[in-house]
Amino acid sequence: MNHNHNPPGPTINQYIFRIGLSVETISVYLLCCGFYDNEIVISTKNLLGVWNGTKEALFEAIKELENRNILLKIISGGEDKNVYKLTENKSWKL
Repeated sequence: MNHNHNPPGPTINQYIFRIGLSVETISVYLLCCGFYDNEIVISTKNLLGVWNGTKEALFEAIKELENRNILLKIISGGEDKNVYKLTENKSWKL
């Protein structure tokens, strides 16, 4: 375990529930927060491993989070090998 991993506070920003995102998009955000908090890489591969909806719905939700600058792609490795990081809410696009 990486003991240098100190999130600045709770990862989940409650504002996510007030900006008009779909239930699926919010669900993907919550999964990403859980991965971050447990020091699991936020990747399409890992998300697909726990996502219970369609692959298309997952990718659509990821795209929405990217468009809103909530999720930032840091490694592009093809459809199921992308790696992401969460951004601070001050940089979110509403």
